[in-house]
Amino acid sequence: MTRTAASSGSGQVTGFLVRNSSVVMLVLLIIASAILSDAFLSRGNIFNLLRQLTPLLLISIGMLLVINTGGIDLSVGAIAAAGGLAVAIMIPLLPFDGFAAVLTGVLAMLIFGGLLGAFNGALVAWFQLAPFVVTLAMMTIARGMTYMMSNGQPVRLPYELEATAIFDAFGSGGLPWLRLPWPVVLSILVIACFWFLMQRMVFGRMVIATGSNETAVRLAGIPHRRYIFAVYVISGALAALAGIVVTSRTGVGTPVAGLGFELDAIAACVIGGARLSGGKGTVINTVIGVLVLGLIGNIMNLMSVPSYPQQIIKGLIIVAAVMLQRFGRDRA
Repeated sequence: MTRTAASSGSGQVTGFLVRNSSVVMLVLLIIASAILSDAFLSRGNIFNLLRQLTPLLLISIGMLLVINTGGIDLSVGAIAAAGGLAVAIMIPLLPFDGFAAVLTGVLAMLIFGGLLGAFNGALVAWFQLAPFVVTLAMMTIARGMTYMMSNGQPVRLPYELEATAIFDAFGSGGLPWLRLPWPVVLSILVIACFWFLMQRMVFGRMVIATGSNETAVRLAGIPHRRYIFAVYVISGALAALAGIVVTSRTGVGTPVAGLGFELDAIAACVIGGARLSGGKGTVINTVIGVLVLGLIGNIMNLMSVPSYPQQIIKGLIIVAAVMLQRFGRDRA
């Protein structure tokens, strides 16, 4: 009896750790970071880390929606580069300056990213092509567009424009009374909107249902292809927005921006518990996955680990996260 109870208790603890592995990992990484650096828990360092993670967070939320339908989007990094570069080219060409120019540029890039995502979504949803192949092709197309637009050179926003000052203020400034960086404010708004969309709206339930059992959804007469199309449009728009955030922080649009964003976004989703086959994944857990990746990068930087080994470690983390998911399903 005692042995059975102990075994049951041990199984419950193991099950809890597997189900909440991303939270456990986040807590352990926070502790490790605090030990490695006395300045880690300072307000400035935390806000700076969150500011740097904003582009990845935006892309990861879009990636989550795609993964929840059973798809994948490898084009997000290239779309981010195209959006960030195109806005730097477009704003100086506008006949007006200031906030109107910034707003026009941002809205135009959201539409631009959404259209690239719509191309992906149409081919996946209605032509039933493999998401991997379609988005790989779009990654090549979008990256090629960035080199054509810039001749392979970085494009800097002119210093004399008022729009440039607004971009700089967004990238480096924040709410005066909270000193909360503007990119972090944007992250909070996007998290709240997509949490509500996925948890409280029919759209979210249909996206999950499509990834869980597309055949059953189709037989039920639900227009599942519209939802598949929509998530790729959203992913493209969020990727372009992420590129704009990068440009606002650096003041430069570059054709090599966004390299590796797709891998990091997939890793964040998987670490957060999203199932690559679709039908499982939440916005909050994806945010946790982004924070885990950010802290891993922070720790490796503190330990002076070069960037190339960091990519190897991220790949191993994806494999470990998938193995944990499989272990959890086997126990269930």
